Amino acid sequence: MRDTVMSAALSSDRIEGDDNVWTRRLVLFLRVMAVLSILKGLYHWAQVTGFIGGEEDAFESQPMAWQAATVYFAVIELVAAVGLWLATPWGAVVWLTTVVSMAVIELMFPGIYGGSLVVVGGEAVMLAAYLALAWMAARERPP
Repeated sequence: MRDTVMSAALSSDRIEGDDNVWTRRLVLFLRVMAVLSILKGLYHWAQVTGFIGGEEDAFESQPMAWQAATVYFAVIELVAAVGLWLATPWGAVVWLTTVVSMAVIELMFPGIYGGSLVVVGGEAVMLAAYLALAWMAARERPP
């Protein structure tokens, strides 16, 4: 009898209703974006420190605009990753700042990173996915 009651109590703790399915999906999305932001941030730091690229790609030999953008993304991507992993509101704001910043740099200043429409499209897809998940998660909560 005691074991039955204990197993019922334990199983009811583990079973969550479908009430927060969109919130759980949003948190999963934020965690995936956090891992992606860590990778992007480390990539930018690798560019700054010279771990990737040759002599002609050295950080010091790049234009000042490229250097400034690379340092900016090296820092902000890692800050965003921490906030995203913790699923904090400021993390989403910082991440949204990185997404919009990268899209603006690619579109408005193609001389810095090359103006890749693939990057802009990827950023737009991530932004749309976040907005859709956030909207659906907000609908789950009563007013």
